[in-house]
Amino acid sequence: MRRAAPAVTALAAALALAGCGAGEGSAGPELSVSAAYMPQPVAADMAAGFLTVTNKGGGPDELTSVSSDIGKVTMHSTTGGAMAERASFEVPAHGRLVFRSGADHLMFEQLKERPRQGRTVTLKLGFAKSGPLTVEMPVRSATYNPSTGH
Repeated sequence: MRRAAPAVTALAAALALAGCGAGEGSAGPELSVSAAYMPQPVAADMAAGFLTVTNKGGGPDELTSVSSDIGKVTMHSTTGGAMAERASFEVPAHGRLVFRSGADHLMFEQLKERPRQGRTVTLKLGFAKSGPLTVEMPVRSATYNPSTGH
């Protein structure tokens, strides 16, 4: 029995350490961005932007800022046809934050230049817990619909 005790203790310690490592990665947010696009704006000084932030982690996060070199960027929610500026949006654990046409979205204002189809706009997304993410947002046609690809 005495010879088995050190081996059992070593095995228990190894399992405890392995468990600690596995829990750390899944407990916090794990963010990625997809489906980013901006319809070519029809106005010279204002545009909208859309994207999806996916959180594969076990902890929530919060989108707290969006910035771009082309102008001021604000976040808006849309409820019952009424639009309101928001300071932040939750990105739930194992969930998504979706900005889409007719719903929650990004507004680009005071544009330094009008984005043209075929170009990209660079965004920096700031979060409460995670590090910032840089996103290249392609400018699509003014009538682009992501469900049809046109």
